[in-house]
Amino acid sequence: MARHLNYRLAKIHRNYTVEEVARVWGVHRNTVREWIKRGLKTIDLKRPLLVHGRDLAAFLGDRRRRNRRPCAPGEIYCVRCRVPRFPAGGVADYEPLTSMQGNLIGICPSCDCVIYRRASAAKLPEVKGGLDVRLTNPLAHIAERVEPSVNSDFNTGGKR
Repeated sequence: MARHLNYRLAKIHRNYTVEEVARVWGVHRNTVREWIKRGLKTIDLKRPLLVHGRDLAAFLGDRRRRNRRPCAPGEIYCVRCRVPRFPAGGVADYEPLTSMQGNLIGICPSCDCVIYRRASAAKLPEVKGGLDVRLTNPLAHIAERVEPSVNSDFNTGGKR
């Protein structure tokens, strides 16, 4: 499973051993050794292997940037499939969270899970692309409920 490791944890003026890198980022030592094989620079090839913090931060930052999958207009990122997808049927719901922004909600055509994309109301025409977007539940609040709550501590007249 791919994880987003925070490259900002690396102190740029510090040297790290393989074991220290593994402990700080919560990965196995063999993972760090694999990073070295894939291009993470070491200070020299002598044991113990030392990695400069600046090189480690650059390596993890580049790794994160390479793995980014930006969504095109009309696409919503599916977390399960790990790729941007057009919602099934070309239909999405827009559920406002505030007066300024909300969520586009659709169904992934591959894995049938619910997919979400945050979008501002002002940029909704650009974000939706060719999707048929329906407005749902415009800022419904608890105070606006018509039916009373059935959870009540008040005595309704009967004996307990």
